[in-house]
Amino acid sequence: MTHPFRSIGYSLFALFFLVPGLQAQEAATQHDAIKPVPRQGRWQARHESMNRRVAMGNVDLVFIGDSITQGWEGRGKKVWAEYYGKRNAVNLGIGGDRTQHVIWRLDNGNLDNIAPKVAVIMIGTNNSGSNTPEQIAEGVTKIVRQLQEKTPKTKILLLATFPRGATPADKRRQVNEKSNALVAGLAEDANVEYLDIGSKFLADDGTLSREIMPDLLHLSEAGYEIWATSIEPTLARLMGE
Repeated sequence: MTHPFRSIGYSLFALFFLVPGLQAQEAATQHDAIKPVPRQGRWQARHESMNRRVAMGNVDLVFIGDSITQGWEGRGKKVWAEYYGKRNAVNLGIGGDRTQHVIWRLDNGNLDNIAPKVAVIMIGTNNSGSNTPEQIAEGVTKIVRQLQEKTPKTKILLLATFPRGATPADKRRQVNEKSNALVAGLAEDANVEYLDIGSKFLADDGTLSREIMPDLLHLSEAGYEIWATSIEPTLARLMGE
């Protein structure tokens, strides 16, 4: 018969040694799209500048994403001023970001002490060269869950990742399309609305012109106009206007 104290001793051993080991093993096998990680250099400077803006308060609308979102301050500047200049909007986009970088940012100041009416999310295209659609969808889902936890009254407008590449045969466009199909189910949550405006950027045959995306990834001013007009009815409703 096993001595009771020996059983208790083994249980304590398992609790303090085996379980942490299993947790570490599980963490090690997680893919990078959901592991929060910062970047360095000018990225840190922009991140800190966004935190300073957020700390000032008066934030009703945020756009969360990568260089395509940051581009509202470049080619999209005039369109931003027209549609969002009077809406207390903050641009939380950083060029080159993947889902894991956004996850880190949202835990490190980008949402501190604010409760926007709406958060517009468009992220994932920079993951499409190294992650599977399933992994990208997990990263996007984690970002949505962060919003729901940190600012539960905020309505989330989750945009399908925009098309890229000249034709529907583009491999990374296909990855984006598959990940979009997976995250569309998040719209079942009461505070999440999913919107796919990708077709607005494309010709009838599915090709993407350089007039809309000069490098077949980043938007021209005309592309930002399409973005703004395509989401405006939904955004206005979510903002309660």
